[in-house]
Amino acid sequence: MPYHLIRQEQRARRGELHTVHGTVQTPAFMNVATAAAIKGGLSAFDLKKTRCQVMLCNTYHLHLRPGDALVADLGGLHRFTRWDGPILTDSGGFQVFSLAKLRNITEEGVTFHSHLDGRRIFMGPEESMQIQANLGSTIAMAFDECVENPAPREYSAASCARTTRWLARCKAELTRLKVEGRAVNPEQLLFGINQGCTFEDLRIEHMKQIAELELDGYAIGGLAVGEPAEVMYQIIEAVEPFMPRDKIRYLMGVGTPGNILEAVLRGVDLFDCVMPSRNARHGHLNTWGGVLNIKNLKYERDERPIDPECDCPVCQSFSRAYLRHLFKADEMLGMRLAVMHNLYFYNRLMERIRQALDEGAYAAFHARYAGVLDQRI
Repeated sequence: MPYHLIRQEQRARRGELHTVHGTVQTPAFMNVATAAAIKGGLSAFDLKKTRCQVMLCNTYHLHLRPGDALVADLGGLHRFTRWDGPILTDSGGFQVFSLAKLRNITEEGVTFHSHLDGRRIFMGPEESMQIQANLGSTIAMAFDECVENPAPREYSAASCARTTRWLARCKAELTRLKVEGRAVNPEQLLFGINQGCTFEDLRIEHMKQIAELELDGYAIGGLAVGEPAEVMYQIIEAVEPFMPRDKIRYLMGVGTPGNILEAVLRGVDLFDCVMPSRNARHGHLNTWGGVLNIKNLKYERDERPIDPECDCPVCQSFSRAYLRHLFKADEMLGMRLAVMHNLYFYNRLMERIRQALDEGAYAAFHARYAGVLDQRI
């Protein structure tokens, strides 16, 4: 079993995920490098400075460019990017359904037009596994259908059934690729994805079905796409009892520091989101007292670091006044430093969550920060 549960505080879990590319201490946040790079000018070596454990890359984008076959020829994502830790690749399903303006869903898969040049592309479970095998990621995500919220119950139920059938095909195809020696990483793990929109009974039934496939981990997908946060928390609470206790649990695309605190409380181990880097590029910076907008005039002469409680490379060296100047002058360095700070903050948050769990004090940690970290300063 790649996942090891160390201890539990009510539903909150402290564990480890053992992979061929290293052990991940959980709960953990994965830093998003969609096209094999962190937007904002950070390299794999910069990620080390932010205390990152896992890098996330996207199957859809890398299939379009530079092409997964080319990445395979160059030794896989690890050699290509020079990141030596675990890498998770998204299946491409979310991008197919969110970026492709024209698409046609059948039992075999999805035919769509590239958002880059309009060319016609087909992707199904087998194609997604083939692409991810070429990329050589540590963890491959199963190909699933991403349904918009809200969705009709009848369509959501049919989509869940199709996603389950696709999942079985993903498992069979990845196994075949490994046996035939066609996977860049023969130790690649496979995670399944729970769907069902905001229908609790569909979510629970789907989770029961995919748990029978004995995968390496399980994700909750299709949330954090516009529904109220309380609805997301209710779905997690409903699904969690039916997720295998001895497998890692991943909440896809979430979220704010407050979202993470609430999801850990409800039994989630793994997270990813573009939010910390995207917000940073617009000057919104995370601190232990809330979120500040570095572009505000009040920081023009402020010689303090972004966050006096933060020991990241940016806070150790630069002032709020300098960061504000860089943004106002449209200097690329401003975005780079801001992204570095926010990613460090998220990874440090996860470290403090793990420490609290180790000490049996997560309830107190949650109570202290749950209403603080997402507030605007």
